[in-house]
Amino acid sequence: MLGDIGFDFLRVFYNTHVHSTPTLSYSLNFKGIPFKTVWIEYPDIEKTLKDLGIAACATKPDGKTPLYTLPAIYDPVTKTGLTESFAIAKYLDEKYPDKPTLVPRGTETLQKAYIDATMSKSDALWQFVLPKTTWSLNERSEEHFRRGKQTLSKTMEEMYPQGEKRKEEWKRLEEDFGQIDKWFGKEDILVMGEEGKVCFADFAFAGFVIWIRIVFGKESEEWKDVSGWQSGRWGRMIQTLEKYE
Repeated sequence: MLGDIGFDFLRVFYNTHVHSTPTLSYSLNFKGIPFKTVWIEYPDIEKTLKDLGIAACATKPDGKTPLYTLPAIYDPVTKTGLTESFAIAKYLDEKYPDKPTLVPRGTETLQKAYIDATMSKSDALWQFVLPKTTWSLNERSEEHFRRGKQTLSKTMEEMYPQGEKRKEEWKRLEEDFGQIDKWFGKEDILVMGEEGKVCFADFAFAGFVIWIRIVFGKESEEWKDVSGWQSGRWGRMIQTLEKYE
């Protein structure tokens, strides 16, 4: 599988468009580092990372078995491979200090706290995006993805809300985003306030927001809703970061 890849540029390994995929793409484009994208099907992730010597960054629900996930990078300059978006951001800052900084000195704790807080306010999101992502996969990856989610209490079809329940849960998602909106100054779009102070935390949350656009479509009513919530804050945020997509 890897024989024809070549490693003249930084290699970025993705599967489907989950939130961490646009987050890493944003980060690399922000830093201006040349890279090549390699798309990997879900059943091939573990073997691909093992072949490159890239360690797992998590464990399966049994707490012991390594869980190999994407995105991942392999840097041919340093012969280093790693996963997990924040760890990758820190690595890129360390190895490419002449490029714009994703995690400026003194902001790591703040950024991690913001990312954790936005994750905690995104509970209503999963029931929409996980099933939609599953249904977008090819048969081989879909079967593997579903098998990996068997610890969930519902199937993807049961998880996805319908009818009045859908309206209620969509409203709950809007309210969750409304809580995040309250953390910002009235005119602020980014974590550090000014457009010239983009940081990794902006890309992390934008990855979740743009995930909605990816699974529903740019012209969908769902995306029109989200981009217009909180006086259009999230639409403006994505527009501000568009140059890094």
